[in-house]
Amino acid sequence: MNTLLETQLKSAKVAARLLKNMPTCTKNQALDKIADALIAHSEEIIEANKKDMAHAKEVNMTKAMQDRLLFTHERIVGVSDGVKKVATLPDPVGEVMESWTRPNGLEISKVRVPIGVFGIIYEARPNVTVDIASLCLKSGNACVLRGGKEAIHTNKKLVEIMKDATKDILPEGAIELITELDHAIVGELIHANEYVDVIVPRGGAGLIQFVVKNATVPVIETGAGICHLYVDKDADLNKALTIAVNAKIQRPSVCNAIETILVHKDVADKFLPELKKAFEKVEIKGDDATCQIIGCEHVTDDSYATEYDDYIVNIRVVNSVEEAINHIYTYSTKHSESIITENDETAALFMNSLDSACVYHNASTRFSDGGEFGFGAELGISTQKLHARGPLGLKEMCSYQYKIEGNGQIRGAVTNR
Repeated sequence: MNTLLETQLKSAKVAARLLKNMPTCTKNQALDKIADALIAHSEEIIEANKKDMAHAKEVNMTKAMQDRLLFTHERIVGVSDGVKKVATLPDPVGEVMESWTRPNGLEISKVRVPIGVFGIIYEARPNVTVDIASLCLKSGNACVLRGGKEAIHTNKKLVEIMKDATKDILPEGAIELITELDHAIVGELIHANEYVDVIVPRGGAGLIQFVVKNATVPVIETGAGICHLYVDKDADLNKALTIAVNAKIQRPSVCNAIETILVHKDVADKFLPELKKAFEKVEIKGDDATCQIIGCEHVTDDSYATEYDDYIVNIRVVNSVEEAINHIYTYSTKHSESIITENDETAALFMNSLDSACVYHNASTRFSDGGEFGFGAELGISTQKLHARGPLGLKEMCSYQYKIEGNGQIRGAVTNR
């Protein structure tokens, strides 16, 4: 193993043992220090980010991806506010989830505890660096961060600021950043079972699938986001248009933005021309019916299976809500789906039939976010079923432990165990 990486992992492992017993007030003090330091050093962060942005332009990174990478003063304030929000949230560590007393007098409690060391592998968004560090800290976990090369200068500065702000509060190793950009380091991290308790990949489908297929450390699979919006025949079309614009255009580079819009045939003639006007800067790919109504590039099966993260959208006209559901089952990554309808029975059918982590009725998929769910921030959006689904907040970053209080009880001899 890379010598520097092993040193960092050992440090994180030791830190996790100390964080496990850290009082809530101390963790909150560290979070407040981080939040204040981000504001105090915002100009340094922006200068570091300029280096990453310059490189992004040199390599012709898409505009949408550049937007993910950009750190402005306003965004730094937003990240700082997010850290302060995490500090105000209830500490999950030590929460008694349930308890009971056995006939022999044993008192058993199921108690929430930190998982230990999180290894996080992610791509261009530097705000993730702070979000994850703050969530790990509040939940009593150490974190080993491996951001993408796109944000290396910004991430270095952010971690430097966080570590300096908390050097007298947190144990060394509580926040570690891997700065080695060779992809081989990822392979070492995802096999570091001796030191790392869980790996969380955040990024494109290629990164996520590489980690899922190759890791020996347990993985929480976060979602590539092929998200869908279905406009039903009983939809309020003004509402549908507003939601479609928000879900696709507000920030197309994020995983909770929609990639495909399904439109019921009974409203397609009326809705699609209005959608085309509103989607002036969006490249539209449509099926035969869509092309006949508004004229656009023809969609392919590969298009439906693509996470664009850009100003590109697929449109398909369907005959029923059942057809919409079948399409989503075929192409969804089980992240987020939404139905726009004023028919509650249709909405219930849609929401109860789908297997995605987040299912909406008359709302934008852009709310699939830890902050919007009231979690302060998020570790990621889990699209798997174990051990957690959807936005991963503080509670989802913990495991549990059984604590048993006795008074001298011993187990008698049994024949079957």
